[in-house]
Amino acid sequence: MPQSRGSLIGESELRLQGTKMAKLTIIDRAGVEITIDAANGLSVMEIIRNNGGDELLALCGGCCSCATCHVYVEDNFAGKLPDVSEAENDLLDSSEYRSVQSRLSCQLAFSEELDGLKVRIAPED
Repeated sequence: MPQSRGSLIGESELRLQGTKMAKLTIIDRAGVEITIDAANGLSVMEIIRNNGGDELLALCGGCCSCATCHVYVEDNFAGKLPDVSEAENDLLDSSEYRSVQSRLSCQLAFSEELDGLKVRIAPED
């Protein structure tokens, strides 16, 4: 059976190696939804920023000290995520937009297990 060729060089190279990239869907504050290939081992914050997500300020650069990378995670992924740490919980408490779906995207390491994860960028405090 012939192998299909990806439309992007990177995609073709990954297929040749037998690797499929996991997908992350990001919904911006205007409700625009994009789905991107996401590399394992990066934080969700890094993936969003590396793909032009300028609404996600991430002022502290991912060291869990500011809450400007606040996102809402779809309920069906809650059980696949690590527990909220005390530091993350304290920072989320400072947001007037906190919900049960709230997480700091710098604290979410992306992996193949999270393939299909959908996050919405929270309103800016």
